[in-house]
Amino acid sequence: MIDPDVYARQLAAESAPDDPTAWFEQLYAAAADGKAQVPWDRGTAHPLLVDWVENHQVTGPGSAMVVGAGPGFDAEYVSARGFDTTAFDVSPTAIDSTRRRHLGSHVGYQVADLLALPSGWHGAFDLVIETFTVQSLPIRLHTDAIDAVTSLVAPGGTLVVIAAGRAETDSADGPPWPLTRAEIDRFAASTLEPDEIGLRPVPTNPDAHRWLATFTRPRG
Repeated sequence: MIDPDVYARQLAAESAPDDPTAWFEQLYAAAADGKAQVPWDRGTAHPLLVDWVENHQVTGPGSAMVVGAGPGFDAEYVSARGFDTTAFDVSPTAIDSTRRRHLGSHVGYQVADLLALPSGWHGAFDLVIETFTVQSLPIRLHTDAIDAVTSLVAPGGTLVVIAAGRAETDSADGPPWPLTRAEIDRFAASTLEPDEIGLRPVPTNPDAHRWLATFTRPRG
């Protein structure tokens, strides 16, 4: 079987410019047929998300949204913390596979496109989790994708962003296309205020770093 990361990058690189998210369905369909593996299927919630939640003792009640549901582990983790959780993915096969994987789940898994979100979701969630979704899109779409993510946050709500990082001067020969500090700052370009922004080293690769950034939408 081809290396999961190589195969995912190949699919993304071959995506048509007018349909940059189609490769997600191709990947999940191949995985469902046993012909590929989803490289971000870690079998558990992202460690940086878990660390942040536990360090800040974040619990429900409240509403939560997970952007890019994937295998569902981030959503299941947030749900277990007491949040009424929704999670979406652009791939119908991903959502179908995740629903079957987490039978009896309280998470509302839905098919949706980050760049064309349902209007009822705008400003509707107390906790929004964005992990690696924006960076999976070409750089020309980052601004629109970031603005879409921030639109989900309710007054008084919190946004958590986890992403690979790159310097402004680094080349971006994605996929993926890691986020610069300016792009992280873009999450606060509307009415969100930054709480904490930092780069964390990857334990298995000291040359790689991950953004962990949180933002809050003021009440009123």
